Amino acid sequence: MSSTLLSLRNVVAAYGSIVALKGVDLEVKEGEIVAMIGANGAGKSTTMMSIFGMPRARAGSITFDGQDITGLPTHEIARLGLAQCPEGRRIFPRMTVHENLKMGAEINGAAHFKQDLERVCAIFPRLSQRLLQRGGTLSGGEQQMLAIARALMMRPRLLMLDEPSLGLAPIIVKQIFSTIKELNQRDGLSVLLVEQDANHALKLAHRAYVMVNGKITMSGTGTELLARDEIRAAYLEGGRH
Repeated sequence: MSSTLLSLRNVVAAYGSIVALKGVDLEVKEGEIVAMIGANGAGKSTTMMSIFGMPRARAGSITFDGQDITGLPTHEIARLGLAQCPEGRRIFPRMTVHENLKMGAEINGAAHFKQDLERVCAIFPRLSQRLLQRGGTLSGGEQQMLAIARALMMRPRLLMLDEPSLGLAPIIVKQIFSTIKELNQRDGLSVLLVEQDANHALKLAHRAYVMVNGKITMSGTGTELLARDEIRAAYLEGGRH
């Protein structure tokens, strides 16, 4: 039985007076891909951000590898081995691809930069052809690859991806999800995935959570949730396939 890597227990978080998370329980075990699905504004991104203390949890606890990280500063949380690809990619558009990747490596002092650069260029060969190009001039798909590669430069134990398919062509989405699966299977990388494309997410995930209005309303294996009529009606019928 694999051990629990990340655990959220009864987490409450708010933006001012607006309570966004209303007692969230969630966990990711070592080597798992866990997905969170739900409508826009359900609290998925807030859950992910609260793990990094932005916003800080007002109640409940967040532990990573057995350590309570609820009150830790963001940079210290990152040093423990959590890396996040935020929604909208948030690369540095005026920096080159190489410089963006260097920024990712800096969290660990860039001690293995050359080795890690070779690794991410093997994962995303297109980036190796664009190293001296500014991030802002890349296509949407290439920017998403760069955002994931930058996170991988941190040598994370848990990779957190927020809407990696957003705004991308289906063929690129397939490629991104295939890469996530390969990193999990080959390297044992644990992944927490927030994704509106429920079909892709549930097919990829070992386990998944459904979030509605700041609460987890359902959980199970990806296969179990895919088979449920209410999930199909709410997130798949007429949605993206």
